[in-house]
Amino acid sequence: MFPMFTYIIIAATVIISFTCFKDNQLFNKLALKPFRIIHSGEWFRIISHGFVHGDGMHLFVNMFTFWSFGQYMEKAFQYFGIGSWAFLILYFGGMIVASLHDVIRYRNASWYTSIGASGAVSAVLFSAIFLNPWDKILLFAAIPIPGILFGGLYLFYCQYMARRGGDSINHNAHFYGALYGFVFPALLKPELFTAFLRHF
Repeated sequence: MFPMFTYIIIAATVIISFTCFKDNQLFNKLALKPFRIIHSGEWFRIISHGFVHGDGMHLFVNMFTFWSFGQYMEKAFQYFGIGSWAFLILYFGGMIVASLHDVIRYRNASWYTSIGASGAVSAVLFSAIFLNPWDKILLFAAIPIPGILFGGLYLFYCQYMARRGGDSINHNAHFYGALYGFVFPALLKPELFTAFLRHF
């Protein structure tokens, strides 16, 4: 049960992101630009923006988090007999769902641009929390706390920062990607929701 898709996605994201670091034209072609999506029909941007990152740290944090939880989720879907295809739907579905808010809100804002795989990565992370809510996750990369507690704090933080504004992070993408990831396993296999409740 080798997590093949996890490594393929990481490799593709790293290659494309590093290429875009040096190629501003390609960066602008792939970035999420709701104005271009709605008015020019460039719907590919809903997926392509997840392969583009602003800098090396942005790329590293997203891909390290994805590597940490992506392997587990890909193997878990295989274990539950769901199949690896479901992992791809989780990842890219999270990317799409996380983008919809911005596509609607900024559809007439020609200046708006968003990049990064954070929505998809949040979806994978929260699916892992759903399957093992009491597994420890490092808060601030140092303090181990139960995943379910981390998840609650994470969602609260995303909503607080989205309303506050003032930074360049797309907190709404994190929030909606996380919600999607949390419900996704139960939608595929409803008995997993019963298993989730047994943890409490």
